[in-house]
Amino acid sequence: MTTEIESDGTPAAPDTTPAEPTSPTTSPAPEPGEATATSGRRVGAKLAKLGSVSETFSLYAVCIASALALSAILVEATGGSATEVFSALLDGSLRGPGRIGSSIGVAVPLLLVALGTIVSNRAGLVNIGQEGQVFLGAAFAAYVGAELAGPGPLVLVALLVAGVVGGAVWAGIAAALKYGRSVPEVLSTLLLVTVGTQLVGYGLKNQWLLLAPSEGRANRQQISEQLAPDTRLPRITWFGNEFPTSLFLALVIAAALAFVLARTVWGFRLQMLGQNPRTAHRAGVAAPKYGGAALVASGAFAGLAGAVMLAGGDFGNYTLVPGFPASIGWTGLLVALVARQRVSAAIVVAVVFACLRTGSGFLAATGVERRVTDVVQGLLVLALLIPPALLFLRQRRRQQSAAGAAT
Repeated sequence: MTTEIESDGTPAAPDTTPAEPTSPTTSPAPEPGEATATSGRRVGAKLAKLGSVSETFSLYAVCIASALALSAILVEATGGSATEVFSALLDGSLRGPGRIGSSIGVAVPLLLVALGTIVSNRAGLVNIGQEGQVFLGAAFAAYVGAELAGPGPLVLVALLVAGVVGGAVWAGIAAALKYGRSVPEVLSTLLLVTVGTQLVGYGLKNQWLLLAPSEGRANRQQISEQLAPDTRLPRITWFGNEFPTSLFLALVIAAALAFVLARTVWGFRLQMLGQNPRTAHRAGVAAPKYGGAALVASGAFAGLAGAVMLAGGDFGNYTLVPGFPASIGWTGLLVALVARQRVSAAIVVAVVFACLRTGSGFLAATGVERRVTDVVQGLLVLALLIPPALLFLRQRRRQQSAAGAAT
């Protein structure tokens, strides 16, 4: 309490009047009509979102059903039975003894290639040279596995790392051409597939590179030395299905990549670079640094897929031969395309495409050419790509209509 001083110098009597109690300020309660309107808007937004989701799901279901119906018509037109063909596909991919393990062994490299493609696509880059990067990764792995002496597990890790390096180096050439000489990555990665195939073919003709010693192999057979048993990926037997442990490696990598792309600054900058390069440049995102890293990472994933194919035993019986990639690179590109840059969706699509690939081996008993599965795969790809295009066109028309009404 402070004491006031009168003008004549005498202290004034203190003010003993009690202060009026102050009540805390509260915001006025909303009117009943306003609260009802707010609640109605929220319910309307939820219903609109639910309707959009159901419409999207229905569109996908119709497109997939149409693709399966067209596939059935195609099979019937070629003299086969649609029910027998689809039953054979299921037997060859899932229902037959040990076929689930075979499908898993194919799905793993498809998933790895797709993950790398998602990384480059996120940065707005189109890498279509995965087939060559898979081949170079497998070649690097085969060379290290044959030449490096040491404990088996150490050699196994080294050859997997060598596969990553091989794919990264091959994609790095395209990155250097892109940001050093302004060569489109679509063109360079595609042409490097042919160059890489010729280089590996040259290596398989020379014993000082990849060709196995003449003892134990047929004359003129281009084949690398088989990996030693202790340098191969361990295999797990589960209910009669045998598959390599690379499955767990691929799933861990997929989970880590999903976190990096969605929750880290690096993933955000990649997305910014892919959606609007000019805005990314103004925000300080260097395209050569992040774009080049994304392209190299994409090749590294493909190279790892090649090394896993070699060390897993599902391709080439632990040896490198001409045509070793077996279109895994191209199919992995389709997996990423259908998954629309979603890691979780890529896992499912990789399994579906792997089942189509392994199940096609059982079509001979039905009298239908196994190449029909390529047509089925193509129809499924179209079925999964048409809905996003239709939804995009519809949204664009709505935006144009709204803009026209506003003016």
